[in-house]
Amino acid sequence: MTDDEVSLPTNLDDARLDAERLTDLILGARDAYYGRDAEIVDDATYDGWMRRLEAVERAFPEVQGQDSPTQSVGAAQSTMFAPVEHAERMLSLDNVFSADELRDWCTKTSAAAGRHVRWLLELKIDGLAINLRYEHGVLVSAATRGDGRVGEDVTVNALQVAGIPARLAGEGHPPIVEVRGEVYIPVAAFDELNALQARLRERVITDGRERGGDEEKLTRSAARRFPAFANPRNAASGGLRQQLDKKSGMELEAGRARLASLRLLVHGIGAWPEPPVSSQSEVYALLATWGLPTSTSFRTADDIDGVAAFVAYYGEHRHDVEHEIDGVVVKVDELALHGELGATSRAPRWAIAYKYPPEQVNTKLLDIVVSVGRTGRATPFAVMAPARVAGSVVRQATLHNQDVVVSKGVLIGDTVVLRKAGDVIPEVLGPVVELRDGTERAFVMPTRCPECGSTLAPAKDGDIDLRCPNTRACPAQVRGRVEHIGSRGALDIEALGEVTAAALTQPSVPAVPPLITEAGLFDLTLEQLVPIEVIVRDSETGEAKLDDDSGEPITRAPFRRQPTSAEKKEGLTGPQPSAQALTLLEELEKAKTKDLWRFLVALNIRHVGPVAARALAQWFGSLDAIRAAERDALADVDGVGGIIADSLLEWFAVDWHQEIVERWAAAGAVLEIPGHPGPGAAVAAGGVLEGVTVVATGTLEGYTREGAQEAIIAAGGKAASSVSKKTDFVAAGPGAGSKLAKAEELGIRIIDAAQFRILVEQGPAALEALDPDAG
Repeated sequence: MTDDEVSLPTNLDDARLDAERLTDLILGARDAYYGRDAEIVDDATYDGWMRRLEAVERAFPEVQGQDSPTQSVGAAQSTMFAPVEHAERMLSLDNVFSADELRDWCTKTSAAAGRHVRWLLELKIDGLAINLRYEHGVLVSAATRGDGRVGEDVTVNALQVAGIPARLAGEGHPPIVEVRGEVYIPVAAFDELNALQARLRERVITDGRERGGDEEKLTRSAARRFPAFANPRNAASGGLRQQLDKKSGMELEAGRARLASLRLLVHGIGAWPEPPVSSQSEVYALLATWGLPTSTSFRTADDIDGVAAFVAYYGEHRHDVEHEIDGVVVKVDELALHGELGATSRAPRWAIAYKYPPEQVNTKLLDIVVSVGRTGRATPFAVMAPARVAGSVVRQATLHNQDVVVSKGVLIGDTVVLRKAGDVIPEVLGPVVELRDGTERAFVMPTRCPECGSTLAPAKDGDIDLRCPNTRACPAQVRGRVEHIGSRGALDIEALGEVTAAALTQPSVPAVPPLITEAGLFDLTLEQLVPIEVIVRDSETGEAKLDDDSGEPITRAPFRRQPTSAEKKEGLTGPQPSAQALTLLEELEKAKTKDLWRFLVALNIRHVGPVAARALAQWFGSLDAIRAAERDALADVDGVGGIIADSLLEWFAVDWHQEIVERWAAAGAVLEIPGHPGPGAAVAAGGVLEGVTVVATGTLEGYTREGAQEAIIAAGGKAASSVSKKTDFVAAGPGAGSKLAKAEELGIRIIDAAQFRILVEQGPAALEALDPDAG
């Protein structure tokens, strides 16, 4: 029994009710998507409905009507455009969702074919299907899929899409041919399109504000007129199906930009009485000679292992493609087998779509709250109904600043599109405007710090971000800085994480926390830790948990415990230090002798990360020497420069910053490199990467970003942040972007995570031994 067949109805009446419910949901989603360019449900949910309905209909065939969504394609013809009947039906594709399902389909299809099958593999573009009908090489009509038999006439708009020729190139064109393709918007163009929508929303708000309009009403109006597009697919669908002759002013500007962003890739044929080629791959070669845009990413494979390898490769590199994909289409390459294998009422038996796990889902935006971090920046966060995306449950996502909230066009109460590409931080893409019911409200950025009440303001003129100026005593900033001190990139104190930092800086008891600033961190005693109590909060909502009887917040004491029976016999009666308290103090004692560069990072000096901190420590040898250095001496250190030098001088000029250094030193922190000869006499790093410059970009398995840089430096190499002719290696993983492209342009050797590990552990010679032709 498959997952879709779990808890199926056990009788015909329940099955009929389940099928009717699912049919209504699916048809409603289809109508919104095909008829109104709105995606009211994410792909994963829609696919789940379809699979459930198919399972119910398999178990109870009596409930399957001729109008079942499992037997039809697309949606009914709208009244916005004239109808166009396709010369040959435009079918949909059946889907598989796992490697095993894909192998099973390939095996069954090969058996049905009765002979060796060659497979054609291509990327499943997340766009809008289109049918181009050419007669003697001249475009007669361009139509959407519609219900598979009749689509909408979008010829006027299609002629303005880059890649759709009004007349085919070359000669010898057939009397009639239907070319099927996908209209899409490249990811880069989609970002530009949303940036334009944001500028237009801002113009609406600014113009209305000058006329004395209500801020919240203006924001709602702007979001309605120029919503942020949730994804390229919907933006492409609406772009091709818009009626520009009915637009004017800013709406016309937006509509033209949307149309100009569209692109086309062709992926098949419909009506073509006698094609002069025998395979799908040869069709693509012929279409390319006619001036039609075909994908350069398609491949052919002679066996199932080749199919699986192609699917696996693009599963890891799906974000390297210029357009969004949601899977791979696997086709039988031989055209004769298409006719022999045939089709169901909605899908061909000679093709299948393998769908990757969803990276985009819809969820409810419950609230937008403002959080203050260790630098004082006030950041709006989206609080959402929990949603599983890309393998994990997401409840929150940063919205960066108040301008981003406006640019995304989201209102509190919206259904929003949430994306988490690979290991990337969750991102709210935009609202599903179709689902608004009028109860949504605009977000208003607070004017005061939610933690300490100080007036929020930009750090300097022109800054978009608002910050809390109470850097010394704002509880949120102190908490963030203390947590940072314990992080792996700083002093790496395992017992000092988020929860412990909050207990030390924002306890419910005592009224005055043990740490007003981080200056007292190394002075902490058991007497300070044991009394601490903290409020227990819900892990999802952050709300305080209440006692069922008293209704008061539940508290716990992380640093104390009751004495054991043996201890009571020895006369110990009061609260005793917990293991957590003892561990924290032990770890703090050990941290006092950590490397100097780690203390530099732990001080939370702006722009001073592990790379600059290592360079400063190696050059000057002590924190006192760094404090005493002039700007030019700081800036001249390789890897430091003027910006970091200014930041150092500004930090050390603050009295309470000086107090941190002095109290840490007094508590026994070793703020120097023992035996260092002094400023300007840097100790040679040595190591297998001495004299080698490496850039790490993307996600390298087994390393965090900071961890990769530390590995390079620990091996004696230079961890550069940008690619240049001086770069020796670029270690690139999933998510690598412009740095990878620059390395390819300059011909610099690119290595993966496994090769990176060999490089930092054994040096360049070990890589050469593995692959002497590389380099």
